[in-house]
Amino acid sequence: MSTAKFDTIGQYLLKRLYDANVKHIFGVPGDYVLGFYDLMIKSPIQHIGTTREDTAAFAADGYARCTGMGALAVTYGVGALNTVNAIAGAYAESSPVVVISGAPGVREQRDDPLIHHRFGPFTFQREIFERITCATVVLDDPVIAFRQIDRAIAAARRFSKPVYIEIPRDMVMVEGYPMPAEVMEQFESDETALSEAVSEATELMAKSVSPMIIAGVELHRYGLQGSLVELVERGRLPVVATLTGKSVIAERHPAYLGIYEGAMSSENARYMVEQSDLLLMLGVTLNDVDTGIYTAKLDPHHMIRAALNEVMISAHRYPRVALADFLAALASSVKTCSGEGLSLPAVALEASGFPEPNRPITTARLIGRLNQALSPEMIVVSDVGDCLFAAIDLRVHEQSEFLASSFYATMGFAVPAGLGAQISRPDHRALILVGDGAFQMTGTELSTHARLGLNPIVVVFNNSGYSTERGILEGPFNDISSWRFDRLGEVFGPLKGYDATTEESFEEALINSLNNRTMPSIINVHLSVDDASSAMKRLAEHLKSRVKG
Repeated sequence: MSTAKFDTIGQYLLKRLYDANVKHIFGVPGDYVLGFYDLMIKSPIQHIGTTREDTAAFAADGYARCTGMGALAVTYGVGALNTVNAIAGAYAESSPVVVISGAPGVREQRDDPLIHHRFGPFTFQREIFERITCATVVLDDPVIAFRQIDRAIAAARRFSKPVYIEIPRDMVMVEGYPMPAEVMEQFESDETALSEAVSEATELMAKSVSPMIIAGVELHRYGLQGSLVELVERGRLPVVATLTGKSVIAERHPAYLGIYEGAMSSENARYMVEQSDLLLMLGVTLNDVDTGIYTAKLDPHHMIRAALNEVMISAHRYPRVALADFLAALASSVKTCSGEGLSLPAVALEASGFPEPNRPITTARLIGRLNQALSPEMIVVSDVGDCLFAAIDLRVHEQSEFLASSFYATMGFAVPAGLGAQISRPDHRALILVGDGAFQMTGTELSTHARLGLNPIVVVFNNSGYSTERGILEGPFNDISSWRFDRLGEVFGPLKGYDATTEESFEEALINSLNNRTMPSIINVHLSVDDASSAMKRLAEHLKSRVKG
């Protein structure tokens, strides 16, 4: 990549993002970032204007999960601070998003004026983002700006976390100073620790009667899905995923048993995991969501856990072992098994006899019908609430085709994240699952889908309020306004809207949506207030006692 002296700081930042496979930047313009926007539209990177700054960040998050890195550009103060929740979510869920914030000029800041969007010392914004990113830089010195950019982007890639880049508006067109290419320190496994960890693991696997794999979110974030499949198929090992790791393996793979999350799991998945005499925990984070609010019954004495650059085998700890290295070495060392594996593949939930005449639509039958409609081209993007817990029973065709804010669990993720996902994967079609409450937060981004001619299918789980909270503690605070989601085309632009109260009306809406490939479709599915997925009911029972103290 050229670092000729004519590169300005803004040009160099755009070049380095493009080199990192960032072909689109999401955002809302503002005067402190307009100079950077002007450069952007003259570059190969396309600007995707969003309706709000937080949705730009959600879209960049969805984009990053599909391509390896995403980016957004916003103005100082009112713009950047609107992204804090979404960037905190990207940090919690290990999604490498680059936050670019314009800022008052260096000279302006030096004069310490009371200018618009200011909310305290000019360092406050950077200090806020220091808490929710893995690196922050302010490009106020042309001598070191190029190196700061390189280091920030490298940090996002290495740690799979967001980074923050602030560019004062009077520095965008300042020429930077080329420096010799810096060799970034790469994490390298301790060869002795790696060898001994693999040796002990393969020995235990050879003695085990019922070994199996629990696959977690780190396999997604570090692109290790292929290595997982190799290990599964060479060793004929059954595999479950955590909720945050959902779709880390194609969910119609014969070795896949479903989602394990303690007491919230299906009976088959829970039995297979909890009776296993050796669990290979790969890239798993033991948070409360993935452990079913800590109801998981996992014996550390019968466990091999590889995550966070170390391997734990029973009471033995092997530090400085990269997950990628351990997984690759284990896959090549494990004894290749012939014949049938021990797994009993999970049966995809289906809605037999759908649609039944005059039968009200329910969550279970809705998910069963969507399972039948899923195709290899579809990527499912789910919001939180019961649509997420119901989606546990969906079986996507290919790996990494399910996106959700499963751990951070922020409402409003799905519609904008679906925008980023579909832009990053133009060969896919987004199936967006969202509750009526979450849609009211960020659903305006469906207008951007429409403006760009995208064709997602949005299924609104309309149960007249916040169903998750209802299951924990009922009260009038869970009620929300009733929207005519099916009529949003009158406001948002070209999109098809449908209203579904029965199985027959949903079937007609779904078939029409599948055939409509030129614009978005939205199906307003009316569900009973007390209808909930089995997983949601189990979760609510566990949380209810905590809320009541």
